[in-house]
Amino acid sequence: MRIAIDAMGGDHAPSLIVQGALEAAAEWKDIHLVLVGDSAQINPLLQDQSLANVSVEHADEVIGPDEEPVKAVRRKKGSSMVIAGQLVREGRANAMISAGNTGALMTTGLLVVGRMAGIERPALSQLFPTMDDVGVLALDLGANMDSKPEHLLQYATIGSIYRNKVDGISSPRVGLLNVGTEERKGNELTKAAFDLLEASSLNFIGNVEARDVLHRNCDVLVCDGFAGNIMLKAIEGTAGTIMKTLKTEFNRNWLTKAAGAVMMKGLRQFSRKMDYKEHGGALLLGVNGLVVKGHGSSDAKAIKNAIRQTRNALISDVTTYMANEISGK
Repeated sequence: MRIAIDAMGGDHAPSLIVQGALEAAAEWKDIHLVLVGDSAQINPLLQDQSLANVSVEHADEVIGPDEEPVKAVRRKKGSSMVIAGQLVREGRANAMISAGNTGALMTTGLLVVGRMAGIERPALSQLFPTMDDVGVLALDLGANMDSKPEHLLQYATIGSIYRNKVDGISSPRVGLLNVGTEERKGNELTKAAFDLLEASSLNFIGNVEARDVLHRNCDVLVCDGFAGNIMLKAIEGTAGTIMKTLKTEFNRNWLTKAAGAVMMKGLRQFSRKMDYKEHGGALLLGVNGLVVKGHGSSDAKAIKNAIRQTRNALISDVTTYMANEISGK
């Protein structure tokens, strides 16, 4: 299994990207990691930790975080992100990971890697942590700001296939993100999507409210990219605020510090559960290869976990299975 890593993408590139890749390569010998980026910056980071299953693919350019996605991908053919996408398209890599410009990565998935036959709009998906540690796969989380009802049906289909093949859930429950659980709730998009999902062969359980997502009342949560991205950032922000508030409260005096010490184990478990670094990246499902988006501020741990997640998906061969299911083969 060959995984291309955009070593120049993200706030901590290339040092922490390379560090995370080296840690992953040392743990999983059945993968080969191709670090794509400026070899003059990458090679010195490999000198003391040379591994047989790590190689470097030179790239002269970098797509910055504020660049316009389509223009950047089309103009910077020699960028680390675009070259990583080309490796996947050409079959020289089975997957790619980048913590760089999100819009540019979506564009690379569409224009360079290419859409899967039968999929009109690929979706950005991520496994949200839940109280029972099984997780909810939510999609779309921002690849498409405007969607049609048919797109939401496609998201539900590819999300169900992923949860079945990668997570072993035999009949994933599909929920539709909405403002209420009643059948006719929502806007015109969700009402029309509800009818399509109900008429499908999927295990559709109806509308789901955002407040119930972390209780895992469904296995696949379907939404348009606009609502999904707002939900994602609201959950991330809430989790971060809770941890900061608890830290402040437990440090008020010696009594609260003692109480904090007693609760430390549980607080650390909660922190790990809600920390994006622990859960890998967001997958762009519906393209001809595995494309994974890491958080822009990914450190070595986050990159290693994104590689773990990608490795698991490659072992299950979910992309091939998904393409065959959608095309009816």
